[in-house]
Amino acid sequence: MSKRLISTATALAVLSTPVAAFDLDAMSKAERDAFGKAVRGYLLENPEVIMEAVRVLEDRQAAETAQNDVAMVEAHKAALFDDGYSYVGGNPDGDVTIVEFVDYRCGFCRRAHDEVAELIASDRNIRIITKEFPILGPDSQASSEFAIAVKHVAGLDAYKRASDALIRLKAEMNEAAMRRLANTLSVDADAVLNAMKSDKVKAEIAQTRALAQSLQINGTPTFVFGDQLVRGYKSLAEMRQFVADAREDS
Repeated sequence: MSKRLISTATALAVLSTPVAAFDLDAMSKAERDAFGKAVRGYLLENPEVIMEAVRVLEDRQAAETAQNDVAMVEAHKAALFDDGYSYVGGNPDGDVTIVEFVDYRCGFCRRAHDEVAELIASDRNIRIITKEFPILGPDSQASSEFAIAVKHVAGLDAYKRASDALIRLKAEMNEAAMRRLANTLSVDADAVLNAMKSDKVKAEIAQTRALAQSLQINGTPTFVFGDQLVRGYKSLAEMRQFVADAREDS
């Protein structure tokens, strides 16, 4: 038998040996060197084994992350689903609740906006909660403060209209732009601008930031579908599958 075949056979035998029956420390230096060469030779001849091992590791890590996310959602479910201040839309009695952490200046949030709206319109048994999570600078902060101030001044319907407008707004969020938007929404611009400075508005954003930190959320959009934490943009088809999974698990 050739040395290469012997090396490969040795590696295969070792790799198939139970861990408890295999002790590197019991081997001599020469045996360890031979073993290392045999394993290296086997992997060079069968590089697909490395990729298979990487896939197994990634699957294990993904499963561990998913389990950790479920535990975090469970630990913070009151703040997620019933904080007393976040906007609640769709069907308030829906059998699946979706939470979205949104930044109005986030390109992927803007991309997801119409798809989320279509999801809610096509499935009348979803409850949707919006979490204001401005992380992309002063215009993001001002946009969230404006939306929350509109909610305090003019109510939930006006907030929803403000939110829909802000997700499409490309102009700088200066006072002139805010006044124009307030007038478009038929709300009192002075009242909204004054409310933006209030501790109540700033507290809502601060509480959501603290919640996001507890959930290890550092980007937008981030969703919660039932008890599943989903980071990043997802297509409409993917979101529908998450909803289906949440129904199945409930």
